Amino acid sequence: MLTSLIPPASMCLNAGASGCDAVLKKSSRLLALIEGVTVAIIFGSTLVLAKIALAYMGPLTLLALRYLLASLLLLPFVVRRRALTHWSRRLWLRFLLIGLSFYVIGNGAVLVGLKYIPATTGSLLLSFVPLLVLFAGLLWLKEVPTRLQMVGVLIGLVGSALFFSPGLKAGEPLGIGIIVIGLAGNASFGLFGREVAREGQTEHVDTLALTAIPLAFGAAIFLPLAYLVEGFPHFPVFAWSFVLVLTVINTICVYLLYNHALKVLAAFEVSMIINLAPLVTALLSWLFLAEQLSIVQIFGMFAILGGVALVQGGKSS
Repeated sequence: MLTSLIPPASMCLNAGASGCDAVLKKSSRLLALIEGVTVAIIFGSTLVLAKIALAYMGPLTLLALRYLLASLLLLPFVVRRRALTHWSRRLWLRFLLIGLSFYVIGNGAVLVGLKYIPATTGSLLLSFVPLLVLFAGLLWLKEVPTRLQMVGVLIGLVGSALFFSPGLKAGEPLGIGIIVIGLAGNASFGLFGREVAREGQTEHVDTLALTAIPLAFGAAIFLPLAYLVEGFPHFPVFAWSFVLVLTVINTICVYLLYNHALKVLAAFEVSMIINLAPLVTALLSWLFLAEQLSIVQIFGMFAILGGVALVQGGKSS
């Protein structure tokens, strides 16, 4: 299907060298846009699949198995490049911090909190990560937000008031509090990831290693933790299908598509497309989990996503 997006040679010959470059650029951009939308759909399905899987296994067990399988599939490709022995201790420490902050605290808190709140609410809360990064930059990096970004924050707050205006059910405040902890872990990934990216230029660290190594650390932490807290897993054989889909599609494939799209599209463009994920979650939750939103909550959701878009779109001074 996607090969049809590649222009035939006759088009390039007829258009000339400059025309061929324009055609190739246009087709590669279209392919990247399709990849970005696919990433948003996959991201949007993650919490729905996880919510269904939590009916058969604990959140720590689900994450432990997911991280273990993903790291086992990715690590052989990293080892083949023979760069492991040349990395500094400082870089290994950064990998460990990413695994602890993002995969253990960030994603771990999100899945634990998901036991108490709807999948749509969890996905929408994750869209607040750029707002946390904005305030963190103001406090620690002295990055002053622009007026456009502050307008985005206000719109996001109004949207939050609308979304949660129907009130919270029993247990939902606890779930939201747990996920807020996870948001901090997700926000810290950007900080550690940027440090690794800078150091990786001299130590030959690519995006594959940046994904596989922290995943392996996350699995190493979660495996004993899941056993101590939730015991040895006992779940139906068909429940493995959720683990496999979350591993192969929602972890490995989405990473490949995301990074390939970033080669063509700007990071801002990819972020805007991924902001569609909560809408996908809301639709899938309505179809498979019987979760429903009121008209006021739908308006609130669009306001939050619009506010986040303004925060991401405005450059801080």
